[in-house]
Order: sequence, then structure tokens, then C-alpha cells
Amino acid sequence: MKLELYQVDAFTENTFGGNPACVVPLHQWLPDDTLLSIAKENAVAETAFFVDRGNKIHLRWFTPEIEMDLCGHATLATAHCLKSILKYPKDEIIFETQSGDLIVSLRNDLYSLDFPSRMPISSDLPNIIGKSLNIEPREVYKSRDYLLVYDTEQEIRNIRVDRNVFDQINLDPGGVIVTAKGDSCDFVSRFFTPQASILEDPVTGSAHCSLIPFWSSRLGKNRLDAMQISDRVGKLYCQNKKDRVIISGKAKTYSIGNLWTE
Repeated sequence: MKLELYQVDAFTENTFGGNPACVVPLHQWLPDDTLLSIAKENAVAETAFFVDRGNKIHLRWFTPEIEMDLCGHATLATAHCLKSILKYPKDEIIFETQSGDLIVSLRNDLYSLDFPSRMPISSDLPNIIGKSLNIEPREVYKSRDYLLVYDTEQEIRNIRVDRNVFDQINLDPGGVIVTAKGDSCDFVSRFFTPQASILEDPVTGSAHCSLIPFWSSRLGKNRLDAMQISDRVGKLYCQNKKDRVIISGKAKTYSIGNLWTE
């Protein structure tokens, strides 16, 4: 079977920046083990698969290891494919997902994702996470992911993870966010996933479901500019809307091709 395959860099306007995602349109769902095999072969943080159902687009996300319940950058990449490449005619795209309906709109080359808010609550730091990091956080919070707060952006840049220790953690399907107030933006972050083929996710839209309400409350503002300061760097424009968050960013097509599966 011949399938279309698009690779898009999300949360960036530059090729080789942001977070790469593969997008595969389907006419009908393939077996889950086939979807996972395709994601493994693509070897990027997430591969998005979608089926157009008319009023809604059924969307699923797979890492090379598991199916995810929510993924921001691959949702943005899918919206970019639909609007910029496949010429999807509607102003808004409604994605049907495991996390409910997600709406994406496009305006002035900026894709805006309407996602659920996940306000983290104060928590204790698991000993194994503390041992895996070279810098101890000032505060610890938890939603789906652990959110570790530091004093400065430079600390976030200097964080190193001992993978031999870190991979002993079982947070399926979550990860560890490290964050601080930014020097040239409202806040910065990085994101690490234990037991994953890609330890550090370059730009993590879903992590901002917690980062946005947290920093909105901390800074007393509802509109925030954020950067995920991985090696690839991502820019996110954020809005806090009580039980929802708006995560906006740009995207750049990297490649268009095909894959063949039995």
C-alpha cells in the first residue's frame, strides 16, 4: 500500500528548527501495530495519522514506542499539511482525539491550537528524578508531567540528564518539564522523556497545557511568549483562557514523499 508522507518542522519558521513531525493521511485506519511500525521507521518524536471524516478530522499520534494521548507539535504539523499542502477548505480544523475535540485555526501564517488546560499542583520530587539531574529545582509541581521550576534561564540551559538513572523512571505517558522565567521572553522550558528513543523533545506543545496556566498565574498575565530552548529551539505564543489554553506557532514543510506498507 502506498501512502503519502509529509515531514514538517513545527513551532518554527525555519527549516531544521522547531520540532519535526511526520504526517500520514489515511482513508481508513490501519492496524495499530502497523501505525507503530511506521512511527518507528520515521524515527521522529511523533508521527501523526489522520482520517478525514468530513466535519471532523480523526487524529492519532504515535512515538516510536507508544501511542500518545496528546501532542501539540504533531497537531500543528497536521494542520499545516491540511491547510498549506492539501488545501483544506474550512477556516477551522476540528480534530477528534483521545483528549477530546481540538480546534486549530490559521491566521497570518500562525496556527493557533485550542488545547485543554492542565494546571499543575505542588508535589514532591521523586528521588530518582532528583538523582538524574545535575541541578536541583527550586519548586516541584505535577499534572500529567512533572514540572520543575528553576531560578534562571541559564540553569535551564545548563541542565544535564543522567540517562542511566533517568530511564529507571516510569512516567508513561508523561515526562519532565524544566522551566524558568525567560531573559527575552516570559518563560523558557525543556522537556525530557524517560525510556524514549528521543530523550529531549525539541518543542513540546502538550507541556504548555501546564506551563501556560502556571506562568499566567505566576506572572499575572494571560498572554505570554515562550521559548523551548532545546538545540533546535521553538517559539510559542500563548494565551490562558481558564479551562483552555491557546498555543500558537508557525510551521515549515521539510519534505514530501511516500511510504509503502503491506
